[in-house]
This record gives sequence, structure tokens and C-alpha cells, in this order.
Amino acid sequence: MVEAVVGANWGDEGKGKITDMMAEKADIIVRFQGGANAGHTIVNDYGKFALHTLPSGIFYQHTTSIIGNGVALNIPILINEIKSIVERGVPTPKILVSDRAQMVMSYHILFDQYEEERLGGKSFGSTKSGIAPFYSDKYAKIGFQVSELFDEELLKEKVVRIAEVKNVTLEHLYHKPPIKPEELLEELHSYREMIAPYVCDVPSYLAQAIKDNKTILLEGQLGTLKDPDHGIYPMVTSSSTLAAYGAIGAGIPPYEIKKIVTVCKAYSSAVGAGAFVSEIFGDEADELRKRGGDGGEFGATTGRPRRMGWFDCVASKYGCRLQGTTDVAFTVLDVLGYLDEIPVCVGYEIDGEVTTDFPTTAKLEKAKPVIKKLPGWKCDIRGIRKFENLPENCRKYVEFVEEQIGFPITMVSNGPGRSDIIYRGSALS
Repeated sequence: MVEAVVGANWGDEGKGKITDMMAEKADIIVRFQGGANAGHTIVNDYGKFALHTLPSGIFYQHTTSIIGNGVALNIPILINEIKSIVERGVPTPKILVSDRAQMVMSYHILFDQYEEERLGGKSFGSTKSGIAPFYSDKYAKIGFQVSELFDEELLKEKVVRIAEVKNVTLEHLYHKPPIKPEELLEELHSYREMIAPYVCDVPSYLAQAIKDNKTILLEGQLGTLKDPDHGIYPMVTSSSTLAAYGAIGAGIPPYEIKKIVTVCKAYSSAVGAGAFVSEIFGDEADELRKRGGDGGEFGATTGRPRRMGWFDCVASKYGCRLQGTTDVAFTVLDVLGYLDEIPVCVGYEIDGEVTTDFPTTAKLEKAKPVIKKLPGWKCDIRGIRKFENLPENCRKYVEFVEEQIGFPITMVSNGPGRSDIIYRGSALS
């Protein structure tokens, strides 16, 4: 059986914890898109970890972790991440890397930095991890695929061609030093040495695993609203964040994906620029940020303070629909226990009209939130394991959100730890 864990919103929804939790019953976990530009924070028996490339199931010895062909593979970051977890007492994980994955090169990271510098105040708020230049090259068909590392003649010819193309931009647009083909070849040789033990024909491996009735977990990065087609374009990421892309980014048939767990936060947060209708500011935002997540709402990769907002029913309903949600995992509910009243965005007012449909970016920029306030529960709910044992107002909050988004909330997370989870049936199921 193939299951997917994806985000409903801007990312930062708590997918790492849900993947880590579901991985206990999985055989294989696959990262299928994105790169080291965003992180998943995980708290378990080994400690607290911020993962960037490794799938969130690597803490279990019975699992195989896979980097799929859809991932922007930064090899040094992957290798350092493996070393860093092993140094902290985690058993050496079994890792496979698709021979069709493409590599983030050092010049991709430089181009990302140079472009953000050039754009100045109009920048995209990039993490400067080389992701947009990487995917640009992939679709321009001038990227380096892992399989190519093992064809020396091809590499020698290709580095000259790539340097020629890149140096025109470096010289005339960015006014920066040129790339030297011999240094590029050296970089590729070092990558070959690092990645060789992990390379695998992943689609064949997964096809056999499906035949053998293995449980496969697809792990997405970021969320629906950062999808390049269906998100808040152009303030989006460069690969599809939708569960449907899991089939492509892992190399399996789409009909094999039977369960799609879409993760929603009990409030909203976002890193990076772009429309964010339910956003809050000042002391109100600072208080939520300080209490949020485990140790506060700061980017797992950048350390940047996340932008904060109340739960957005319009964005979340849209996000869940696009993902093809079968189950919603509702996270960080415990954070809201300090509030007398909990505001929820239930609609958008655009040019005097109220809508509950998520619009395109130009209209989104004009949207004002329609807020409904629900009574708070004013207590700590960590440690509670049954839905019926939650305070009444807390249960009502979950039920209200479920009704608004129209998808069943079957998991409620009420703390950062692996065991801080409440499973529930649903009024919608």
C-alpha cells in the first residue's frame, strides 16, 4: 500500500512529526520533490532534529529511506545529514538514491544568491539553496543526473558546455567570476565518490516492493499553496507539492496511492513572501510565534521568524481538495490553549463580495479575512490521548474546522512528541 503525507498550506504544518509517526508501520519512506530549502522538525527518543533532505522515517531501523527522482539532490548536505544523525546515536539508516535524481550544483546556489541580490526589494524571499536555478536547468535539459556521474566521457564534454552557457550570465548580468570547467569536473568527481554507495534504480525497487505488499510512505515538502501551478504564484517553490506528483517524483503508477494524509496546523504560519490573508502582526503575532511549535515558530532551514496567522478555512479547504485528501492530520492544537477566544478565517472579502473559494494571486492580494471567533478552552491539553477527553470548546474547535474544510480530521496532534497524538473517527467519515 502506498500512502502520502503532504501539506495543506504554505509548509511548516508539522509533516515531519506525522511522517515520523506513520513510518513506524511503513517499510519504505520516499522523498519525492523539493530539496534542502525547507526542513522538517522531529522530536523523538533520540532528541530534536531538523531534517532537510533525509525522509522523516530514518529513525526506524526497519525502514528504507529513498531520495526519489523528483528531489533536488544536494549531495554534500545529504551526506552531512547522515553523519550528523549517526553521531547523535541514531543507527546508520538504509538509504537509496534514485539514479534519475538530479544534483544541485554549487553554481545553482550562487545563481540563487546573485538573483536575490539583483532583485533587491522585489526578491522572492528565497532560502538561497539553489532550488529555482536547479529546476530551471532540469527543465532546460542542462542539469546533471546522478546516472551521468558514472560516464566520464560525457562529464568531460558536458562541463565545458555548461560553463559556456553559465558564464555568459555570470559575466553580463551578475558581473561575477566565471565557472571553470576543470573545477566543475572536480566537483562532480567528489559527488560521485560520496553518492556511489547509495545509487539505485528506484522505480524498479518500488515496483517490486508494491508486488511484495510493502507499505510505502511518500513524504512531500512544503504545501499546496507553494505549488507552482496551484499555489500563490510567483511566490511558490519550483516543484509540485501535490500528492499526485508523488507518483512522478518516486516513479510509481498514480493509482497505487491509496491514502493521502494532508497536514493542517491549528493556526497558520508561513516563511517567505506572498499573499497570506489571515496574517496577524505585532504583539499578537509575537505571542503566537513564541508559543508555537516546539520552541517557537522559526524556519527549520533558515531560522527566520515565521509569519503568523489564524486558521484559514478557505486556504485549507482548497489545499485539502487539491491534495486529494483522505485524512486530515490537525497539528499543534495544544498551542492555542492560552487564548480566551480563537479567531478563524471563514471567508475572503474581495471587492465587497465574500467568497469561500480560494482565488488566483491577483485577487488574493486584495482579499480581507472574514473572521469568526470561537471560545477558547484555557488549559493545557498535552497528555490527553482520547478525543472525548479534550475540553468541550477544544472539541468544538476541531469539529468546526472539519465542517468548514469538508475533509475528515482523523488525527489530532497535541504536543511535539511522537506519542502526542489523538486518533479519532470523524463526523464526515
